Amino acid sequence: MIELLAPAGSYESLRAAVNAGADAVYMGGTRFGARAYADNPETDRFIEGLTYAHRYKVRVYMTVNTLFKPCELEELTDFIRPYYEAGVDAVLVQDLGALRILRENYPDLDLHASTQMTVANSYSAGLLKEAGITRVVPARELSLAEISKIKKEADIEVETFVHGALCYCYSGQCLMSSLIGGRSGNRGRCAQPCRLEYGLAGAHSGDPFSLMSLKDLCSIELLPRLAQAGIDSFKIEGRMKSPRYTAGVTEVWRKYIDLYEREGAEGYHVEPKDRQMLSSLYDRGGFTDGYYFKYNGPDMMAREERRDRFGQNEDLYAYLDDRYVNAVRKIPIRGAAVIRSDRSIHMSAIAQGYKPCAVKADRPDKAVRRALTEADIRKQLEKTGGTFFEWEDLTIDTDGECFVPIGALNEMRRTVLGALQDEIDSAGRRTKGRIKE
Repeated sequence: MIELLAPAGSYESLRAAVNAGADAVYMGGTRFGARAYADNPETDRFIEGLTYAHRYKVRVYMTVNTLFKPCELEELTDFIRPYYEAGVDAVLVQDLGALRILRENYPDLDLHASTQMTVANSYSAGLLKEAGITRVVPARELSLAEISKIKKEADIEVETFVHGALCYCYSGQCLMSSLIGGRSGNRGRCAQPCRLEYGLAGAHSGDPFSLMSLKDLCSIELLPRLAQAGIDSFKIEGRMKSPRYTAGVTEVWRKYIDLYEREGAEGYHVEPKDRQMLSSLYDRGGFTDGYYFKYNGPDMMAREERRDRFGQNEDLYAYLDDRYVNAVRKIPIRGAAVIRSDRSIHMSAIAQGYKPCAVKADRPDKAVRRALTEADIRKQLEKTGGTFFEWEDLTIDTDGECFVPIGALNEMRRTVLGALQDEIDSAGRRTKGRIKE
């Protein structure tokens, strides 16, 4: 199965990605991430997002992919602890010191090698595997053949970028922002000087233009070939972009991953309207296939960025807001209730993949005046209030001869749904994880 990995530069983007069908999201905390200027959530908010994602079986990868100062490495173990205990699924790293510390202190935590590690061949991938890395994100400048070779020879999970911004410099090696403005990309503070306009001196002088700005990557047409190369995770770039962008791009990629897995390469075809939707969300003067099948070339450059057209498609944005950004995804549940005068009251509920939760009460009294009907009982028990549940099926067994106060029915429902919510939200937590003390 191909993993669709979406960016989350904020809690809102995480929810949008989950609602739009991502299999996993990657997000930074308040420190040590390669996007220091994203709306990175505080610890409690991050864990709230982690809980939200896990409700729907969506994995969360935390970015800890900057270079570390020695004093910061001493703080890393304690910084990661609350995220580890809350059940974060993996951590992306760039710094080898961070890799060693996390491997020693959290031996059962999956670690991914960030693209900033510049993994460019199977030998480096194999070395990282021996050091405890479970997945590599190769340098973006590799061809598909080179990526496939890493997968085959190193026998390790491979994650590659399939959509979004490209870096002008070799992955993770740019010092331009640091030299010009004192803001290092390897410390998460890239000012993106490659996106600025520059003039040329001498015979090529003229009006300034985007001399070093690359077009955005869009490899949606290449999806079958990427899958056949053995890539495990398709990664969307964009932690600095809006929740709308995250939702829209995730929706399109979800559609076509599902199409490929259902129909194969023979039935795969990208509709023009979906390609146009991706362009409407963001592109830098057109898209590029990146480095998958070519070394480089002038057609990869965005000579004139068309930024003024974004924010104009109000119908698209209203659709994305309503369907994904502002929506709360529901979990279907099934249940049963027994309210009969000849036995104890019982109610249960279950969500797929979890244990059932139930509550019991004493046998109800026989009705003196008006007995509860099935419709009366269903009206109260099918309410879900502010929970994230929706009833798929609720079976009610009643003899039409008993009476239960409405308040008691409501309390029984709240107890069962509360227990089920606790069961779901606690499933991924590491209350007894392997932490080196």
